[in-house]
Amino acid sequence: MARSGQSRTSQRGQSPKRTASGRPSQQRRAHHGDEVGLIPVLARAVREIEAAAERGKVGPSNRTKFQVVALLVREERSRAKKDTEVTDSERAEVLKRLDGVATILAKTAARDTSLIQLLAEDAVVSDAARGLRRDMLMASGVQMSPDDLVITKEPVAVAPAAERQVVPKSVVARQLSNPFLAPDFSQSVRAKPTTRRLANWELLEPLFRAFEYGAGGQAASMHLPDPTAGDRRVPGGRELFTHQAAFVASVREGHRSYLLADEPGLGKTAQALLAAAASNSYPLLVVAPNVVKMNWAREVELWTPNKTATVIHGSGESLDAFADIVIVNYDVLDRHVGWLRTLGFKGMVVDEAHFIKNRESQRSKHVLSLADSIRARSPRALMIALTGTPLINTIEDFRAIWQFLGWIDGEKPTATLLDRLEETGLTPADFGFFAEARQTVIDMGIVRRKKLDVAADLPSKRIADLPVELDDEVGRSIREAEAALSKRLLDRYNRGLELSKNPDEIDRDALVRLVAQAELEESKAAKTGENVFTMVRKIGTAKAVLAADYTAQLARSVGKVVFFAKHIDVMDIAEQTLAKRGLKTVSIRGDQTAAFRQAQVDAFNNDPDVSVVVASLTAAGVGLNLQAASNVVLAELSWTSAEQTQAIDRVHRIGQEEPVTAWRIIAAQTIDAKIAELIGSKAGLAARALDGDDSVVIGESSLQLDALMHLLREALEVSGQLH
Repeated sequence: MARSGQSRTSQRGQSPKRTASGRPSQQRRAHHGDEVGLIPVLARAVREIEAAAERGKVGPSNRTKFQVVALLVREERSRAKKDTEVTDSERAEVLKRLDGVATILAKTAARDTSLIQLLAEDAVVSDAARGLRRDMLMASGVQMSPDDLVITKEPVAVAPAAERQVVPKSVVARQLSNPFLAPDFSQSVRAKPTTRRLANWELLEPLFRAFEYGAGGQAASMHLPDPTAGDRRVPGGRELFTHQAAFVASVREGHRSYLLADEPGLGKTAQALLAAAASNSYPLLVVAPNVVKMNWAREVELWTPNKTATVIHGSGESLDAFADIVIVNYDVLDRHVGWLRTLGFKGMVVDEAHFIKNRESQRSKHVLSLADSIRARSPRALMIALTGTPLINTIEDFRAIWQFLGWIDGEKPTATLLDRLEETGLTPADFGFFAEARQTVIDMGIVRRKKLDVAADLPSKRIADLPVELDDEVGRSIREAEAALSKRLLDRYNRGLELSKNPDEIDRDALVRLVAQAELEESKAAKTGENVFTMVRKIGTAKAVLAADYTAQLARSVGKVVFFAKHIDVMDIAEQTLAKRGLKTVSIRGDQTAAFRQAQVDAFNNDPDVSVVVASLTAAGVGLNLQAASNVVLAELSWTSAEQTQAIDRVHRIGQEEPVTAWRIIAAQTIDAKIAELIGSKAGLAARALDGDDSVVIGESSLQLDALMHLLREALEVSGQLH
């Protein structure tokens, strides 16, 4: 049999086989008893990684080596299974040796769990990884084509697929109203000529390492000015917290690019919107996950009510291109990136900016391309990346965010950052460079505040509503079911009028209540069919993945999170989603024994590897201590404010040292939103009742009745029967 790199076809004098692309295929044949070929190269590499893991955390170079070994094991396994020129025993021996390498990879990943992310199908393969793969194949004696020998750097920004592009009518109208949108050079700053001292240095890796090793115990947050009284004031008579006002003051003084990495719950959205107002950065583009884009529109109305916002849904039929703020989610960005370049934005905000950490993904390329076009037209544009989790897997997660902000071009610092590094007078070879370089990047615009740092500014407990849009098939079916329920109520109401002897004298409000009460009683007794309870359950199921995704973001940013739901199927979906996101969970359900439930609570409170407890509102809402967390996600709404309060109080209790935030996930434009509103109003009444007020404490039947009455009144209004 031929040695590695010498195929039988080449020994016979035949030309090497070619792949579908026309390249010569890589020949990897080696006798299983030889210490040549690819497998020994992989074995030596994986032993080096294992040794590094035993000494401590695996460094960047070994992380790259880990990923490349995993890729080559996967490729070699596939090749061996398809190879028809070896015997079954030879194939079994090759697969056995590959399994040995894979076993060491698995043990190493168990030591450093962050390595698991590198095994994902969509994991980024860097230029360094492609180069190492080439080197390993060459070391094994594999014949490689000339194309495989050259590692080319792929451009980050790519043109979107033409067939996906849309141009909404509103955009055409705006373009026609102002067809000559000239570049804005009014605030351009002439770049200073850079010196040659750092020109030949590789600077990005030292900058990343400066954050990984050169912290020196200092917080990664730039100096912010003391806010004035004017910085604190916002429309509606509200007043900003000190940390929020300080950020606005920094923008007012002229700073224009920020990585705003405050922990969740510290009001990053409000700060970004008020920063745009302070710098008059309109029109403003906001790119956000689908789960929060509706909340952005609501926050615009709350914090900058004199500005208009439009949310892009689908192909943008309802878009108002003349709005001050355009909000788009990552999932539909590919359809709109073309015309978005033409609107002359003066600012751009990327929410949950860690979504663009994979620079090879289409959404990252679109975001970076838009940022480049905005800076080209408006060099002093306001650019803000918002994320409480700027680093998820490695320090390299900074790369795309820094590129969005214009601090680097992807491979090296841009002129502004390079000038500031020059001013330090140091090179990566000098003592003190890491600390100085880290501070230089921080001063470019990194702002990071933790809850504990600004606790005096925060209420001890707050409830934040997070509207989500259900715009898929499930969302449509929910709206259809809601319309059918409204029609049934309206038909009942009209029959009641027909049966009355004196319709003009009937108490319409009393009839509305009577109809809603009858529907409620039938719904409680019904075994099958659509009613208010089945509809609310459908809404909960539809929200489950979105709520779980938001929980995962919180867990990676601030630590442990309590996830509450009412229905078992919602809990099941949440646990499956969180497992896919690589998070370890425990569960608290009604069918557990007391001992098992307590074991789950203890694991959540004491095991650092457990990130989320997925809990039933009814089973875990009372009697448990879950104060290892300070964030609660309410994936489904309760029918009583008391049940909601009790659930939150599993976290907000004596001994809790951090402010508590409860995030209510609400399905916009459904009965879910009305239920949330009713709970909020009843909660105020209940609080007054507990304080000795004469108000009546509201029960769940009353809230259900109010929700049905709301649906009926809306139907009456649409039909023109409401006076």
